[in-house]
Amino acid sequence: MIAINPTYLAAEGSTPAFAVDDLSAGLDGVVRAASEGRLSTAVEIAVVLTALSLLPAILVTITSFTRIVIVLSFVRRAIGVNELPPNPVILGLSLFLTAFVMAPVAERIHQKAWAPYQAGELEAAVAGEAAWTELRGFLLANTRQAELELFSDLAKLPPPEPGVEQELPARVVVPAFVLSELKTAFQMGFLIFLPFLVIDLVVSSILLSMGMFMLPPVMISTPLKILLFVLVDGWRLVCESLVTSFAT
Repeated sequence: MIAINPTYLAAEGSTPAFAVDDLSAGLDGVVRAASEGRLSTAVEIAVVLTALSLLPAILVTITSFTRIVIVLSFVRRAIGVNELPPNPVILGLSLFLTAFVMAPVAERIHQKAWAPYQAGELEAAVAGEAAWTELRGFLLANTRQAELELFSDLAKLPPPEPGVEQELPARVVVPAFVLSELKTAFQMGFLIFLPFLVIDLVVSSILLSMGMFMLPPVMISTPLKILLFVLVDGWRLVCESLVTSFAT
């Protein structure tokens, strides 16, 4: 073996000996990670950055965010104050409620996929499959059978049967979940609108019977709707209904 003189290398402008040692150690780390079934640090960083760039799409499609933000927007429109609470408040509350709902799923993914992968007990592909299995269980638990059958038919797959939905691919499960969430959110929004619609009808009828045609009914009904919503502690009821409407 030829010995490398650090002084000679530095004088000639070549790579110092400690840089060669660092490169060798880095290569050894990559080989060791590959032999353990783990991704190298550079690949892990690339995966994390890719996930961060897709975070808005992930938040909307495979979490409870869509149902929550739509229902909270329905509440604001039903009361009749389109700018209160402002959009940042609605989005912030939706994000924290989403984190609360998804916490059990995230904990199971951490225990069954991420922690074993970090400990070197699972390869990257196996850990990814375990994480998707836990997430898919949440999606299927909150998806209607009709939507699953629709996208299975569009994908030219056999119609799903109870107890066999776990075998469906992501291209069927994810759009079926989003469509089911939209339907559920609009159903909840309709039920929220009903009591406020009754108030609007009663106020309009009273004003018409009194001959007050020039007075807009909104000026009378809006304070009454806000008072009713406050008296029944509406925000607490809405948040409780949203959180308990998910099967985790």
